[in-house]
Amino acid sequence: MSDIKIPALGESVAGGQISKWHFKAGDAVKVGDVLLTLETDKVAAEVTAEVTGVLASINHQEGDDVLVGAVVGTITEGAAAPAAVAPKVESKKQEVEASAPAAVEAPKPAPAPKPEPAPEPSALRSPPAASGRITRKKMSPLRRKIAEQLVSAQQNAAILTTFNECDMSNVMAMRSKLQDSFVKSHGVKLGFMSFFVKAVVEALKAVPQINVRVEGDEIVQQHYYDIGVAVGTEKGLIVPVLRDADQKSFAGIEKDILAYAAKAKEGKITLPDLTGGVFTISNGGVYGSLLSTPIINPPQSAILGMHSIQQRPVAVDGQVVIRPMMNLALSYDHRVVDGKEAVTFLIRIKDCIENPARMLVGA
Repeated sequence: MSDIKIPALGESVAGGQISKWHFKAGDAVKVGDVLLTLETDKVAAEVTAEVTGVLASINHQEGDDVLVGAVVGTITEGAAAPAAVAPKVESKKQEVEASAPAAVEAPKPAPAPKPEPAPEPSALRSPPAASGRITRKKMSPLRRKIAEQLVSAQQNAAILTTFNECDMSNVMAMRSKLQDSFVKSHGVKLGFMSFFVKAVVEALKAVPQINVRVEGDEIVQQHYYDIGVAVGTEKGLIVPVLRDADQKSFAGIEKDILAYAAKAKEGKITLPDLTGGVFTISNGGVYGSLLSTPIINPPQSAILGMHSIQQRPVAVDGQVVIRPMMNLALSYDHRVVDGKEAVTFLIRIKDCIENPARMLVGA
């Protein structure tokens, strides 16, 4: 008999919640089969079979919280799955008994009538049963972690948000002009996110005061550009990190984003994928958001919020014209970032997006 144990899941991960058993007791399993999926407060992990045999028992059910090292089931090594048992044929005696008429009982005297109780006042009546009207389930470890992070950021940082807008005309024109050749050369589409990642890198270089984090009573200056890109999944928001984005091409950034999206969909994002970012970009525009105040992703000091592109009338050279405009929001930790720095940073991003050719030549 072999125990199924929750393996070590990485530094600071003490356990998780069983989200799904992929086999049931009595099923045959072989080495390497994914027995269950475990959700932690950071990533989803798969627990695989270490021996071949039959899943003998399941000690913890879906939705149970378990710690690293816990025995959640057992496998009988080398055993074969039990053969299906043929259904029993009912005997003739049972058929006869079933078809025989039931004995008729003598009628019982009706009980003496009782007076009906007075109706309760409507204000005192109990509400109808909520059967079918609500569904109650435990919060997943990832959702609990997200909640803790958001509350912690609100409580421990002095968050302030500054806003601006940018004209997307030039980015859209460049993207349209280069799209076919870009796809042919690199096998991926040229999206808006790579422009914003590059713009953020340029802004961090121009305003390095944004590229810091707080550790106790110290301010840690970071000289690298690992940019987190928020990705929405069915289980919650995750922020995979694009490593050394300053050294990546537009194609490299788009490929990394596409790879992360695929891993997130398959539930295969790992802890290293989510750690170490210096700045985060969140694109609420893909869901139709027009304006928002994004919350900082601790221990980072700022986050950029992108929003929907809308055709709006704007003044250009004294004339009212219709342009594709996007609202931008920069939330920052006012403990370490001053308003002047935050506004300068956001204007630098606006300038990069409205003049994207500058990013290609480093101007």
